[in-house]
Amino acid sequence: MADQCLYDATASDPVKSHELKKLVFVYNAHSGYGNSLLGSAHKMISPSTYECRLCSLTYGMLRERAEWKRFREEGTIPMSFLHKDEFRTAYASKFGAKYTFPIVLAETGGELEVLVNTAELNAIEDTGRLIGLIRSRLRS
Repeated sequence: MADQCLYDATASDPVKSHELKKLVFVYNAHSGYGNSLLGSAHKMISPSTYECRLCSLTYGMLRERAEWKRFREEGTIPMSFLHKDEFRTAYASKFGAKYTFPIVLAETGGELEVLVNTAELNAIEDTGRLIGLIRSRLRS
């Protein structure tokens, strides 16, 4: 893998890719089939009040957006996708309620760093802009 840098707005120096283990995408939604159905219905009935912009950017009503799927499958950095309840279970002991959701985090040497925060995700207009932002923060 090329020696990539990870952008962190709060850090004075970028993190080198050999420290980057994976990207962690956390949806502002709960896991489970029933919650998925409710979320899809909410997106269809009242998209302006749907609280998971990451969900809207990466998934349509029923399936993953083609542009996002291509980005995810062609990526060289491992990616993990969790609902907020799954994230809290997996990272509860160390990170607890430290974050708001949705969020994109970078796991580096046992730490989590914010790659794209909630406010940034909520302001992104389309999938291409999300992909562009992630790529710009993972500089070669």
